[in-house]
Amino acid sequence: MSLIHSKVPLDELSAGEAGTLLTFTAGRQVTNRLASLGFTPGVGVSMTQNLGRGPLIVTVRGTRVALGRGEAAKIWVERQER
Repeated sequence: MSLIHSKVPLDELSAGEAGTLLTFTAGRQVTNRLASLGFTPGVGVSMTQNLGRGPLIVTVRGTRVALGRGEAAKIWVERQER
């Protein structure tokens, strides 16, 4: 069984999927806020809840974080699927 990797915005992950944070496409203020929440390049993230609209919940560094969909769309991750 091999892993398939693809680069997608965080808001495209489904609940239960995981990925590795690659980069941000946001301004300095949003990037600093996300970094203070533990979102740094290379960190593993896991989608806890994504209903397709409204905020989503992501687990990063063992902490659940609620993000707005707009913020999540500016976080690029490398998706890992089995």
